Amino acid sequence: MADSPNKSNRLTIFILISMVAGVLLGYILNQHFAGASVADRDKTLDYFSLLADIFLRLIKMIVAPLVFTTLVVGVAKQGSVKTVGRIGGKTILWFFAGSFVSLFLGMALVNLFQPGAGMNLPVPVVNNTAAVQASLTLRDFITHIFPTSIFDAMARNEILQVVVFSLFFGVATAAFGEKGELIIKVLDAAAHIILKMTGYIMNFAPVAVFGAMTSVIAKQGLGILSTYSRFIGEFYIGLLILLGILLGATYFFIRNRIFSLLRHIKEPSIIAFSTNSSEAAFPKLMIELERFGCDEKVVSFVLPLGYSFNLAGSMMYMTFASLFVAQSYNIYLDTGTQISMLLVLMLTSKGIAGVPRASLVVVAATLATFKIPEAGIALLLGIDPIMDMGRASMNVIGNSVATAVVSKWEGALSDQHK
Repeated sequence: MADSPNKSNRLTIFILISMVAGVLLGYILNQHFAGASVADRDKTLDYFSLLADIFLRLIKMIVAPLVFTTLVVGVAKQGSVKTVGRIGGKTILWFFAGSFVSLFLGMALVNLFQPGAGMNLPVPVVNNTAAVQASLTLRDFITHIFPTSIFDAMARNEILQVVVFSLFFGVATAAFGEKGELIIKVLDAAAHIILKMTGYIMNFAPVAVFGAMTSVIAKQGLGILSTYSRFIGEFYIGLLILLGILLGATYFFIRNRIFSLLRHIKEPSIIAFSTNSSEAAFPKLMIELERFGCDEKVVSFVLPLGYSFNLAGSMMYMTFASLFVAQSYNIYLDTGTQISMLLVLMLTSKGIAGVPRASLVVVAATLATFKIPEAGIALLLGIDPIMDMGRASMNVIGNSVATAVVSKWEGALSDQHK
């Protein structure tokens, strides 16, 4: 369901142009309102922030149905718990280990670098409650996992509860046999329709970026841009560290063949980087992994599953971005709450396809879950295309090494590669 490279590139260009235009207009308005009252300034700027608010509501509109449909299909295609089999077990083990490493690395680095610490944004009145800084206890976390009603959970965008229901529904659907296959096909079609909707909604992103950047710069001044440059640089440092960890773990299994693997996945990685979409690289990546020597059956099982369950770059970004927003509002989250956030993201990140900027959907849901101002997502819109290039490429690399390792585990990695 990836957009064509040309269309995706055009959208990225429009977003970058809108970001620059928003910065320029924001600076002009910042100078214009230098001597004005805060009330007069905010009255004018509310019209610009409205553009980002509309975009945010559209994103939230598709969160629950997107998670439900993609996750049910992903689980159901594996079969029942008893029939997941040897390959499925090894694949899931690698995926969850990789997920934890990616999420934990993002959490550790954002606490080390503190990229949002200097922004000092005021907490929106609607979110300005004691609940914002309250810790989420283990009992609260466990209780909150299980929904009393799936319809209530979807209506309130309680994504974690939707995930739990989807897991049960997916396993039950797979166990239902031929009748369940009809449900899988329907939900698979629905998932693709929702992803198509996501593409339509993302067309509004340049307008939202323009409004968000204008509002932020007009209120905070150009000094806030130094924080953005720090955020981008520190995130890419994190990606390089994650790359080293993944390649080091892969070398343990396939030894010197890792250099051949890197040559084969170079082009798919560049495609993902230039289009901001790991899915755009999927067809080429499948071909290159088979050329490398991975068994066709392993590739056809692990790679599609990885595109829902193993987005290493996106997962690291989720903890990095979520905690960045909290820091920007000077919201203190203790270690226990951050670990709870990591556990939530371990589940909510599953089933989200590698389409451009899909990570924003998960970040928005995470902010809502932990009572962090959802308006903070606007801080990420302007720089998200730059971040998306790196994480999309890392998603491709993460799924490539997972496929190679599982193939090696299964004795299905041929020495004869093209």
